[in-house]
Formats: sequence, structure tokens, C-alpha cells
Amino acid sequence: MTPPETPTDGNATNGTMSPAVSACLPVLKKRSEFLAAARARKQGTKAMMIQARKRRANEDVEPTAIRVGFTCSKKVGNAVARNRAKRRMREVARAILPDHGKPGWDYVLIGRKDETASRDLLALHGDLKWALRKLHTPRK
Repeated sequence: MTPPETPTDGNATNGTMSPAVSACLPVLKKRSEFLAAARARKQGTKAMMIQARKRRANEDVEPTAIRVGFTCSKKVGNAVARNRAKRRMREVARAILPDHGKPGWDYVLIGRKDETASRDLLALHGDLKWALRKLHTPRK
């Protein structure tokens, strides 16, 4: 299924993007990518843990891409609860990372038990923005 085409008769609003197109971020898929992020910087929030790592120049990835990975352990709950938590984290990452993430970085969002799935979506947005600000502040 393909998204609808952008109207060409002048009825398009706010540019030329199709209304069904959203920001798609490249996703981490390999275990080694998650392990590399686990050894990098971390910042916890009430709803999730965020791991962030600046990629090296010699990696086989577009240097300006922002990549993201999602994970939830079995402590979060059964498969339904884990999938709900990951869906919510995907939505928050889709909305926040293109504007507040840094190009050339990998991010892993880890869900928390009883918090990620039940926390207000606006609060999740605020949590991720706060964590990114803390992660990208130079260390003292």
C-alpha cells in the first residue's frame, strides 16, 4: 500500500509532502549495534532509558543519519505490553528525534515496567527532549 499522492491542483497545504508521509528514521537491527550503544552515554527518565552514541567516521552508515533502536525486556510484561511500550516509544522518537537528535548519532530507547505504556504521550515527549538535552550537554 502506498501513501496518497500530494495534490497538484494547488490544494496542498504546508509544502509538497504527502499528508500520509512521516519522518522515517533508520532502525538499529544488529545485536552489535545495540551493544555499542550500551557502552556509550546513558540517561534515564521516568518512562524510559535512553542510550546515545556518536558513530565513528569509518562505519558503513550515512554520516548524517540519526538511527534509533527500541527494546523492552520481559520485566515490562507480556508480549502485548512490550509491543504497546515499543509502539509508544516509536511514535515519540518519530516526533522528537528529527528535530532534537544529532546527525551521526545512534539512540536506543529502553522501556520501563508500568511507566512507558501508561505515561501520558506529552510527558513522554518531554522526557525524551530532556534526556537528549542532558546527553548532548558537554560533560564536566
